[in-house]
Amino acid sequence: MIDPKNILITGASSGIGQEVALLYAKEGINLVITGRNKERLLATAKTLEEKGAGVIVRVLDVTDQKAMAAFIAEVDKKTPLDLVIANAGIGVQSGDFKTLDEAAKATFEVNVFGVFNTVHPALAVMKERGRGQIALLSSLAGYIGLPSSPIYSASKNAVRAYGESLRAIHAPRGIEVNVICPGWVRSRITDRNQYQMPFFMEAPKAAKIIVKGLAKNKGRIAFPWPMVALIKFMTILPISWALKILGRVTMRGRS
Repeated sequence: MIDPKNILITGASSGIGQEVALLYAKEGINLVITGRNKERLLATAKTLEEKGAGVIVRVLDVTDQKAMAAFIAEVDKKTPLDLVIANAGIGVQSGDFKTLDEAAKATFEVNVFGVFNTVHPALAVMKERGRGQIALLSSLAGYIGLPSSPIYSASKNAVRAYGESLRAIHAPRGIEVNVICPGWVRSRITDRNQYQMPFFMEAPKAAKIIVKGLAKNKGRIAFPWPMVALIKFMTILPISWALKILGRVTMRGRS
């Protein structure tokens, strides 16, 4: 969508979400930002307001289905949403949880069900108007299981497949759906990684690619291109070869 006016971004207090919000912020733009950390969220809101944007802030957990649905419906009545970016996500590491089951549940609650909780109420209001745009944050890890992060890869694979299916369904209905698939980008998640991250990118650069891709309504916004090419090449190799190569550039044994 070109020049959306009313934009909602989850997980906007840091990383990609914050940088995308900063790019959109200017006079005449209304930004609705959510996150779990009140201090960081309010600091982001202040910067957005200084750039001239109208800002609505809500400390909100995307795993709270009822709260998300109520909030999106409430906001949409005041400022009909043009663009919703389901950006909130987490990445866990060994030691964050006692068991693999706990790590998997926590990751999917945010990365998959948190996306559902954002996308579904947004679709409901946009379908009534017959227009709107929804972007889902997946990852290049959603193309092939990374040895360094199997649970994260699985969650992002689900988001990618879901978003691509939604695009096919809703494009004839006037709703644009885009799947964002970054490689390793500076964030609170990647700051904790102890393994190599090829073609690492800073968040402001990633945000520019995303905003440009959304304006062009690209179905997949995948970057950086060298990593995209490498991942796509890995998907056509025998899986044993692909995992051996990926294992050399990352570190095995992470959740």
